[in-house]
Amino acid sequence: MKKKANNMVIAQSGGPSMVINASLVGAVLAAKKAGAKIGKILGARHGIQGILGRDYIDLRKPTAKKLEAIALTPSSALGSCRMKPTADDCRKIFEEFKRLDVGFFFYIGGNDSADAARIIGEEAEKDSYPLVVYHIPKTIDNDLRSCDHTPGFASAARFVACAIKGDDLDNRALGGVKIDVIMGRDAGFLTAASALARTNKDDGPHLIYLPERPFSLDGFVKDVQAAMKKFGRCVVAVSEGIRDEKGESIGARFAGGEKDSHGNVQMSGTGALGDYLAKYLKEKAAVKRVRADTFGYLQRSFPGVASEVDVEEAGMAGYAAVQAALLAAKGIDGVPVKGTIGIGRAKGKTYKPEFTALPAQAAAKFTRSVPDKYISKNGHDVTKAFIEYVKPLVGDLPHCEIF
Repeated sequence: MKKKANNMVIAQSGGPSMVINASLVGAVLAAKKAGAKIGKILGARHGIQGILGRDYIDLRKPTAKKLEAIALTPSSALGSCRMKPTADDCRKIFEEFKRLDVGFFFYIGGNDSADAARIIGEEAEKDSYPLVVYHIPKTIDNDLRSCDHTPGFASAARFVACAIKGDDLDNRALGGVKIDVIMGRDAGFLTAASALARTNKDDGPHLIYLPERPFSLDGFVKDVQAAMKKFGRCVVAVSEGIRDEKGESIGARFAGGEKDSHGNVQMSGTGALGDYLAKYLKEKAAVKRVRADTFGYLQRSFPGVASEVDVEEAGMAGYAAVQAALLAAKGIDGVPVKGTIGIGRAKGKTYKPEFTALPAQAAAKFTRSVPDKYISKNGHDVTKAFIEYVKPLVGDLPHCEIF
């Protein structure tokens, strides 16, 4: 009788983050601790592409010191990809797993990665191959429906808040209007986190625009003029995914039409939206000094600013995925064979995370938006409830003193 496959493959997918490697290392440590229950621990380079190309790293070889350093290093140590597997790809992946006697597959990424893992798991099920597949959550957009918050978000949010704080000091010195365009195609969580930069009553950002509310150019001009009258200057945080009254993406008009394999328009590689808003403001609001920056990819893998909570929880999510997969392999009731790790909050006044094994479809394909309770009635700010939600994740920011 053939021994049950117990080798493991793990890969990273989608946009990198400051803590995705912590999830990778958390999963590796859990696999090592499992002893003979898990055999080889193989890291596929560049996600699914590495599996199809048979390009692996033996993750049992690195020392504990090396793994610890990897866990604290931003970006995807194994490399990444944005590849939506076709049915033919899935068959090839499945055959590769058979060749390697792989019994466990872990994919770290966002909702598209969760969907890819689900598809691979379903193909294995059709062929009666005992493969346990687990998605490990990651996305700086914080838009997974399966999580209260997602590993990668808090660190990117910390970067955004620190950058806005610095930009506010710059704007305080020179005046005028400063526009900062922040990542978030469909969800405005990152842009909303810019509000953490405020300490003093007149601190920016003075205006915050999210994809969840229609963006009007005329309304934008009026909002800026009102802020200029009140503060004598204006700092604006705007999501790259803002939409007009018809629900059409404004930034996508300037993106050049480039899309990834999942059909997502690529917007972060261009400063066109910020330039457009700055030009419009100069012409319509009679403001002489208007500047714009696009934070772009800097938000994802910037060293030295990661949230301590985020690093810890990312590692715990990876660890929890391996633990759940081992239970699923045993056939424990209620533990899905095709799963994802959901992250919630324990009840109580003190913040504490909870990790739960959920079906993979809980994270796959569809995303969530910033809840209405977190958006102010005027449509260009956030509420106190959002600050209370995000602050324990991001931690204290550097203090800056003014006269």
